[in-house]
Amino acid sequence: MGARMKLSDFDFDLPEELIALRPAIPRDSARLLVVRGSEGRLEDRSVRDLPQLLKAGDILVANDTRVLRAALLGRRAARADGPDVEIEVNLNSRLSPADWSAFARPGKRLKEGDVIAFANGLEARVTSKSEAEVRLSFNREWADLDAAIDAAGAMPIPPYIASKRAADTQDASDYQTLFARETGSVAAPTAGLHFTPALLSALAKAGIERADVTLHVNAGTFLPVKSENVSEHRMHAERADLTVASAAAIISARASGGRCIPIGTTALRTLESAAASGQLQPMNADTSIFITPGYQFRVADGLMTNFHLPKSTLFMLVSAMMGLDVMKRAYLHAVKERYRFFSYGDACLLLPNG
Repeated sequence: MGARMKLSDFDFDLPEELIALRPAIPRDSARLLVVRGSEGRLEDRSVRDLPQLLKAGDILVANDTRVLRAALLGRRAARADGPDVEIEVNLNSRLSPADWSAFARPGKRLKEGDVIAFANGLEARVTSKSEAEVRLSFNREWADLDAAIDAAGAMPIPPYIASKRAADTQDASDYQTLFARETGSVAAPTAGLHFTPALLSALAKAGIERADVTLHVNAGTFLPVKSENVSEHRMHAERADLTVASAAAIISARASGGRCIPIGTTALRTLESAAASGQLQPMNADTSIFITPGYQFRVADGLMTNFHLPKSTLFMLVSAMMGLDVMKRAYLHAVKERYRFFSYGDACLLLPNG
């Protein structure tokens, strides 16, 4: 497809009522649309069927990032030119032990040097400001800062859910995967939300292996593609980490004939970034990999993922794996069968080799 790809190619009609506002309970009771082979054979299954859908020796790769309660409400102190003002802050990505880039509303009421006070003595100074973002330097570092943000903030639920209801205490557990260990994301790697201890136990009994990677998801994941010529879009950068042990486990599983199935697009993007040389290698670096049709996958032999937004980079990624026509037909089927979409919705299992 190359340079001829147009943004409109990746559009489809999605009825608004199919956007899930809460997850399935229990998590593994969500539906799973299996898409197989170059012709895109479709099967309506459940996430609980994963142990039967995969085979012994396959390896699932999860993203073990943990979501911070990164939606903060604070007050900028009064100034000579006006009273104090309430500021909504949504953290974006960590820049150093004490510094984050963030989106602030109303941003026009902030200038360099302002201090925003949050709950429990947490404070941040505005050290720089651009059109869209501010850089905040907090009065804590690393784990102390993470704990203070978690205590002061709310779960940063996605904009298409937040526009319909406020975040609440249920989201604090709903929007965190059971793989979550490494703090640093402001959005969940949502394919991982479908897993339960019972499902992990059933997968292990079936001889299906697991490795973890870490990619700290930032708010760029929700940024729309604005250019009609897809090749002009520039991806946001996110921090990704693949350890020596995880890389070795994946290489070994594939060498023995197993398939590598990332749980979610963030795990897939980490693996493909780590295999940029042609060989999978340990990695700890920023990635801004942008996967569109025509891309040759080096490590991922399939993908478990949620249903994505029309015209999104994530719908482009799944179209790269299965073919645009196949994915359009799969999504048409999902709409007709009333699958639930986006972060809290149902899932698909993409198996390009059948």
